[in-house]
Amino acid sequence: MKYPLILAALLATAASSSILAADPPPPAAQKAGCMACHSVDKKLVGPAFKDIAAKYKGQGDAVAKLSDKVRKGGAGVWGPIPMPPNAADKISDGDLKGVVEWILKS
Repeated sequence: MKYPLILAALLATAASSSILAADPPPPAAQKAGCMACHSVDKKLVGPAFKDIAAKYKGQGDAVAKLSDKVRKGGAGVWGPIPMPPNAADKISDGDLKGVVEWILKS
């Protein structure tokens, strides 16, 4: 009788856990092509979002800094492969802010 209760408690805990219920990338990240070069947890062409989040953790201006980097592009921070600039016609300011906020939660 107590095993179904234990199982239910474990499932409820697992469902609320970030490990099993990871926040998927926002649709804007897919549409803008972010996921072609980045993944949540491993380096592809560019750094993993979790690594970006760790680097900018606790920085109050992280959203503005990262948004600016995405808009202007850049090279040398995460390796030799440059990230091209991403204009507002590729990803709107609102969508960019949402994606960057999501990255910082990764």
